[in-house]
Amino acid sequence: MLQITDYSKSYGGDKKAADHVTLSVNKGDIYGFIGHNGAGKSTTIRAVVGVLDFEEGEIFIDGHSVKDEPMACKEVTAYIPDNPDLYENLTGIQYLNFVADVFKISAAEREERIRKYAQAFEITGALGDLISSYSHGMKQKVAIISALIHEPKLMVLDEPFVGLDPKATFQLKEIMHEMCEKGSAIFFSTHVLDVAEKLCNKVAIIRQGRIVASGTIEEITEGHSLEETFLEAENE
Repeated sequence: MLQITDYSKSYGGDKKAADHVTLSVNKGDIYGFIGHNGAGKSTTIRAVVGVLDFEEGEIFIDGHSVKDEPMACKEVTAYIPDNPDLYENLTGIQYLNFVADVFKISAAEREERIRKYAQAFEITGALGDLISSYSHGMKQKVAIISALIHEPKLMVLDEPFVGLDPKATFQLKEIMHEMCEKGSAIFFSTHVLDVAEKLCNKVAIIRQGRIVASGTIEEITEGHSLEETFLEAENE
């Protein structure tokens, strides 16, 4: 579903924010992307979703090149950044309908999906309010619903659990599992290692722009905790 091959990105100078990153995310994977702040997680994610241009390497989503076929990639992808920027002068329901219009979702399908996810995140009563009045957590919930509205094949999330209350965090994990059971894939960055260890079937550890370990949880940890494995990789 997602193939990154020899992706590199620098912002001037010799030091690369991402240095020959290579990894594969298959259908059904919940794939955690782990690293300290500044390790290269967001740089890689922004290239995957087409926000950041890149010259070195290749990225394919569902067999389509991010460089050459950006629209085909965006049609099957959903992206939630770490700090969602929503249109604050719209109400929640107006924003969700706008996103549904972009993806040409029928009235019946969008109504069903909005109802389902708004109930799950306990935000139904606030959808008529302006987004400018929402807390960070409420904005995050609306961003998540908007990402789910077209039933993406690949969901890409940057620190998705930051700002969510425990119940919303649980609901998002359940939705991730549900999506992957239907054949979608999840690729998300996190620095919360307990979450990654319990939720993901695969992880990659990135350090100073380079992938230092990747594979299934069992392959990566070799009987240790993910925290121990991460700290060991960081100290190499």
